[in-house]
Amino acid sequence: MQNIKAVIKREKELPTKVLQFGEGNFLRAFVDWQIQQMNNQGLFNGGVKVIQPIEHGMVDRLEAQDNLYTVLLEGLLAGEKIQSAEVITAINGTVNPYADFAAYLDLAQDDDIAFIFSNTTEAGIQFDPTDQLTTSTPNTYPGKLTALLYERFKLQKAGFDIIPCELINHNGDQLKDCILKYADFWSLGADFKQWVNTENRFYSTLVDRIVPGYPKERAAELCEQFGYQDDLIVKAEPFLIFVIEGDASLAERLPLKAAGINVVITDDMQPYRERKVRLLNGPHSTMAPIARLAGLETVGQVMADPDFSQFINDEMYTEIMPVIDLPHQELADYAEGIKERFANPYVKHELASIALNSISKFKARLLPSLQQNIEQQHQVPVRMGLALAALLVIYGDYPDIAIEPNDTPETIAFFKTIQQQPDYIEKALAAEALWGMDLTQLPGLEATVKADMAQILNQQTRQLVRAINKGETL
Repeated sequence: MQNIKAVIKREKELPTKVLQFGEGNFLRAFVDWQIQQMNNQGLFNGGVKVIQPIEHGMVDRLEAQDNLYTVLLEGLLAGEKIQSAEVITAINGTVNPYADFAAYLDLAQDDDIAFIFSNTTEAGIQFDPTDQLTTSTPNTYPGKLTALLYERFKLQKAGFDIIPCELINHNGDQLKDCILKYADFWSLGADFKQWVNTENRFYSTLVDRIVPGYPKERAAELCEQFGYQDDLIVKAEPFLIFVIEGDASLAERLPLKAAGINVVITDDMQPYRERKVRLLNGPHSTMAPIARLAGLETVGQVMADPDFSQFINDEMYTEIMPVIDLPHQELADYAEGIKERFANPYVKHELASIALNSISKFKARLLPSLQQNIEQQHQVPVRMGLALAALLVIYGDYPDIAIEPNDTPETIAFFKTIQQQPDYIEKALAAEALWGMDLTQLPGLEATVKADMAQILNQQTRQLVRAINKGETL
């Protein structure tokens, strides 16, 4: 079968208007799909240059397909069954800054580039004092972006609309803070900092679309249907919402809403974020470690399993919703919609993909609710406590646990230094660098985690879930 690039021909070459840090499934099915919709309607007419954000990435796989790939949408939307496949032609090139940093910096010369998108996971927006500007490619995304912005500044060119999609609160503000830190750290000068502040617009965002990624079990069948070989098919649900905190002028420069996309531009995105991160992402980060330890592999399997579906339902209603300051019925309606999305029979959402960078995800998605439960209810929320215990089992060094953690090198290295120590649990919970606080100071949490870990290591994960469902203890 012919490669997609031999079958699909671009109608025209588009000028690069977007730089995108990240080449993974989510950005390709979320941002690039949206840009494709604007291009299809003649509203944007711009291409995307993809920057590989880590040393071992996959831009070479994109280039092997001439940056073409298929987005497969399957599921229910407003009660309507959706099944569609579309070739995305919006990406017009890639750059690997680790292979050619000069080519990366040369992007600053392109006057057509107006937007920068990113999704480097929750761990991606951070300041690293080991990053250097002149000796090597900066390791972090903010470091790389600072280097590019400095080149742009030196050329006295216009700044950018910078729209991060990492799932952390105030992601635009945090990204800007990191860049200003690098400006000071690298002594780039007050004029550059002023240019960053006045000529660039940083937007905080909330993104929502479930993207299971490559449908490996159906890939051969799908390629037969498509009539070409595509090794980068991305499967996603039809539902999408993109909340951007900013002024209305952005809608003119980036006409997503005019293209019929579910985009909200608002001056306060916090109510949207609070609801989504806690009620959708929170249960995701709960089910991933616990259900994998019980032998489940997908979100759909979790929702089809009577023990685990009750567990997740009860977490939503008894541990998450009571500590969100929004009307109960609004939260209940949203929760029921999420459960329907979780159970989408067309989407095989791998728990292993949700588990990427689980530590920072737990901190962003579950820790605020856990802490509020302890403060307001004066008890440890048992389902979140079990999720934390399951994480520490997976990140520990236990011979009977076959699941390997998939996290940043720094996080993996930290756990390796404490795995064999007798106070492993205490050291892991007390690591403020991981959680932003010392979790041993939360009343009852350490004891709960120790007890749950003992049961997990005794092959009692499902029994624990059942006991919690019944309000009992093992």
